[in-house]
Amino acid sequence: MAQKAVKYSAKMSYADATEALQELAQIEISENSVWRLTQEWGEALKEVEEKEAERASSTIEQPTPGQVTKKSDVRLGASMDGCMIYIRGEEWKELKCGCFFEVEWTKAFDPETKELVDIGHATNTSYISHLGGPEAFGRKLWTEAKRRRWHDAADTQVVADAAAWIWNLVVDYLYDAHQLVDWFHATEHLGLAANLAFGEGSAQARRWFKQQEELLFKGQAGQVAQTIAELAEQNLTQREALLQHAGYFQNHQHRMNYLEMRADGWLIGSGMVESGGKRFKDRFSKAGMRWSRAGAERLLPVRTAVMTGRFDERWRSAYNSPPI
Repeated sequence: MAQKAVKYSAKMSYADATEALQELAQIEISENSVWRLTQEWGEALKEVEEKEAERASSTIEQPTPGQVTKKSDVRLGASMDGCMIYIRGEEWKELKCGCFFEVEWTKAFDPETKELVDIGHATNTSYISHLGGPEAFGRKLWTEAKRRRWHDAADTQVVADAAAWIWNLVVDYLYDAHQLVDWFHATEHLGLAANLAFGEGSAQARRWFKQQEELLFKGQAGQVAQTIAELAEQNLTQREALLQHAGYFQNHQHRMNYLEMRADGWLIGSGMVESGGKRFKDRFSKAGMRWSRAGAERLLPVRTAVMTGRFDERWRSAYNSPPI
């Protein structure tokens, strides 16, 4: 009964979980009891996560010069993002989420050529989450990388937006991966620059955007940055904003080789982690939801385990842990 109550509470509100337990499992239980069980067992699952992180951190491996390691045939990818949830007494705080996935070839429709083409596709996705700063999130990132055998994979990639905390963690933990700034975030910056320079929605802005988008896709982010910088000098009223967009492309040009990465079967969008963020928000950020920090932190490992398909495994670990 406790296991079902906790699992249902990760998928829906405590009130809805109570109703579902009564209707689907014929379990008569109060909403307060569902909440109490989730607090108790959420804390236990949180401790399971912490023990896993301790074991992983105690065996951090650095590459040894000349060492030959047998690689698997699997290609792995990772992505990270943040979403906001409301914490009582703190207001809106960032919930960091990440995911790991296998990258496989699949057929997809190309809107330009109107043909089916082979592209990279994410499968077998697992998630991590943390309400707080990047340091603790990094420990969870490393723990999941170890579990997914990241450094034994045939090849790896990280695709995400341009947030500094993400790429700092990549350098620390996923240092051997191909790095790519998400295509849709990059084109969003390009669109904003077009509107600033030529007027929002103007025909000239649309033409310029299409020209620069083609260059960007072909890996010419440095040229795009230079073009925007030149526009900034011609438009003094929007100069500072345009220079910021120019700096975005200049600073991340080594992470913007989209055509090459697409041709090699890698993902160029971070939709899988954004989808994960929406699933976290669906449980934590519906209308009127306000969380205590302790309550959110106890439910997060439950929600994460359910989304990853590891709830039953982690429940067994928590249930069989010796009392402290």
